Amino acid sequence: MRSADVNSQSLRGFLRMVERDFPTELLRIREPVRTHLDISSLVFELERGGKSPVVICENVEGHSMPVVTNIAGNRTLLAACLGVTAAELPTAFRDRCQRYLPCEVVAEAPWQQVVLEGDQVDLTQLPIPLHFTVDAAPYITAGQITARDPITGVDTTGFHRLMLKGKNRLGVSLHSRRRMWEFHRRAEERGQSLPAAITLGIHPLHYMGSMVYAYPPQVRKFEIIGGLFGEPYRLARCGVAELEVPAGAEIIIEGEILADVKESEGPFSEFTGYASYRSTQNVFVAHRLRMRRDAMYHSVVSGMSKDHILISCVTREGEILNALTRNLPNVIAVHVPHTTCGAFMAFVKMKKTAQGEPQQAIMAALGTEFYTKYVIVVDEDVDIFDMNDVMWAVATRVQAEKDIILIPNCKGAILDPTSDAQSFTLTKMGIDATRPVGRDFAERLAISDEQRARARQILSAAGVDL
Repeated sequence: MRSADVNSQSLRGFLRMVERDFPTELLRIREPVRTHLDISSLVFELERGGKSPVVICENVEGHSMPVVTNIAGNRTLLAACLGVTAAELPTAFRDRCQRYLPCEVVAEAPWQQVVLEGDQVDLTQLPIPLHFTVDAAPYITAGQITARDPITGVDTTGFHRLMLKGKNRLGVSLHSRRRMWEFHRRAEERGQSLPAAITLGIHPLHYMGSMVYAYPPQVRKFEIIGGLFGEPYRLARCGVAELEVPAGAEIIIEGEILADVKESEGPFSEFTGYASYRSTQNVFVAHRLRMRRDAMYHSVVSGMSKDHILISCVTREGEILNALTRNLPNVIAVHVPHTTCGAFMAFVKMKKTAQGEPQQAIMAALGTEFYTKYVIVVDEDVDIFDMNDVMWAVATRVQAEKDIILIPNCKGAILDPTSDAQSFTLTKMGIDATRPVGRDFAERLAISDEQRARARQILSAAGVDL
């Protein structure tokens, strides 16, 4: 196995790949921009125009550090990181994230070049954007928190929103209620704060691997990320509790999540498209800041941007597909649309061979990912990446009294505005939009690929470019 290359595994390595292989998908903005609303607004305007390039803001008012954003808003670029096509992305992700690879620890990392400690730490000097006017403060949105389980010593890494409260103080919400939340709970039980490090400036494959939720408790997220790279992920030890963090990162903030301290955090512009006031109200205190001499600040655009949501779509597609194909090999594909917040709705395509299979797929999908609350199962002739086609199947193949399943009192996402404010439960729904087996059903109209090609040729000759 070849030694991993810290440069190829870095944000800079990704940017070089995009500039070399997809030059039209890298946008350098040299006009002055403000951290106040400008950066997020730029990305949303690009999305409204049907574009999702990586954006580098080179001239940020009041700061010498550039801001890189929208690294995860483009399926083609994410697929290129794995060397596959956009259509193959969920399957490639599903396969590779199960190839756990031991990490490689190195003695030196570029983020060791500048070290600020104690009173020198001033997070307000970073170009941290205010994303929406509703946000309570500027938010670090691309911060990956790394910490260890106080019991097992196994570490994890993942995104948690970080509200700027002062020079060395950040508000934190561990609202996913997954491993990091449990690590902090276990530390609090012992009367201890949780040592943690915040990583800024990562490769999209780190972003993608950190979003995996279903994996064995003894496996490190960094081993999953290594599987996506196809080589050991390179880590270096930082100065808090000997935590290991990505050697290719731009910035490392070392500190702790305080025990038994709660402070107001939020509201924040969340992936649901709403301002979220729900929070676990934790507090992170920074003791040390390390960075490259020429560090770039990485930010994820909040709200319903593709930068915020698309990888959630891909990872949930992979997770649900993996769960379904264990017992239903006739499941073909899964799609979690960006427009359903990258979480709340999943489309399942299958070649139905017996009655009851769609219901089995619905229950398995809802049991795999608790953020998902609606599952629609369709036949193999339906394009699950085309919302119009899926809605056509629902409109023409569903009898509501037979094909809709309601499951009350299910665990939902804490940030889902429809969930109960105290228990975070809600009713989930499955829709069987497949044709019945064993009896004739109306034949779908279709135009052959050959005839479509002929039509495009005629239109092209008429000056219509499709």
